[in-house]
Amino acid sequence: MSIDISKMPKLGFGMMRLPQNENKEIDLPQVCRMVDTYMKAGFNYFDTAYMYCDGRSESVVKEAVVKRYPRESFWLTTKLPQWMMNGIEDRDKIFNDQLERTGAGYFDLYLLHSVEDGANYEGYVKYDCFQWAMKKKEEGKIRHFGFSFHGTPELLDQILTEHPEVEIVQIQLNYIDWNNPLIQSGKLYEVLRRHNVPMLIMEPVKGGTLAQAAPEIEKLMKDVRPESSMASWALRFAASLDGVATVLSGMSDEAQMEDNLNTFQNFEPLTEKEQEVIREVVRAMEKMPTIPCTSCRYCVDGCPQSIQIPDVFRALNTLRSFGETDRAHNYYEKLVKNSGRAADCIACGQCESVCPQHLPIIQLMEEASKELDPK
Repeated sequence: MSIDISKMPKLGFGMMRLPQNENKEIDLPQVCRMVDTYMKAGFNYFDTAYMYCDGRSESVVKEAVVKRYPRESFWLTTKLPQWMMNGIEDRDKIFNDQLERTGAGYFDLYLLHSVEDGANYEGYVKYDCFQWAMKKKEEGKIRHFGFSFHGTPELLDQILTEHPEVEIVQIQLNYIDWNNPLIQSGKLYEVLRRHNVPMLIMEPVKGGTLAQAAPEIEKLMKDVRPESSMASWALRFAASLDGVATVLSGMSDEAQMEDNLNTFQNFEPLTEKEQEVIREVVRAMEKMPTIPCTSCRYCVDGCPQSIQIPDVFRALNTLRSFGETDRAHNYYEKLVKNSGRAADCIACGQCESVCPQHLPIIQLMEEASKELDPK
């Protein structure tokens, strides 16, 4: 049974960047309100993973979605993390944990998480995860199977050639990464279209990076669509492409939810004129010396110095993009009251080994320390 993407909503609710209360706990009442608003608007696709929100996301899905809506009324996707497996028996251990955490009974889509060149992909092969997933599908515990991908176009082509059973692939795609030599969104898109494999889009707004920009860049868009947010342009770019099943948005509050719903409830594909505006925006943004961090926070948990790496980058980007010295330094000093400074980095490389954006974090920490830490 192949996926009928016409039945999938164009806007998916990514459950990785959930709102938090003042105690830094997931704000479940707000999540429930957001779920209700999203479902009422006619959308019903939820994306989670075993490790999201320090392992709490799947349980939140149970409380906010599974317990409150009929099971057949929504799509639920989660993922198998190779790097958390120490043996072949961990496939079932993690899967059973996910069934218990979510209470879902089955998963509409089940993905191998963050497949990429090297040890990660080799681990999925070593533990025979492709065939294992097919058995789960035969058992009715998975309806559709695929993987999320952070590797090269060459590896993507190889996997799809060797595994025709793959029904869908989740890739990072946005207009700033279309020609990015590290991400290669455009080439990944071409591979998927060549294999006629539908796609899920993650990071369409690049972790919020494309939701704001220097005033002169934002003006390019406002001159054409004064009432539209920058985020809406990024979402429309992804959703306008052929073969896209669902565009995921990690909505962190009700305001973001409202803006995203406004974009998709009366969806308008990009016009030729708007596509040219985006090309102009890309040219302008590529001249800005910002760090393309998406705030996935994979780097944070294992940092021995407790450095909140994405937040350090946010301060540095604010300083570089807007020249707001006081704002950047005030934000940074509040941040490091309860976490490590950039100067505390010991260059262990743990962060670089898990970064989906393949950022040179050690080098960037040195740069951040020079600009943000006291002399």
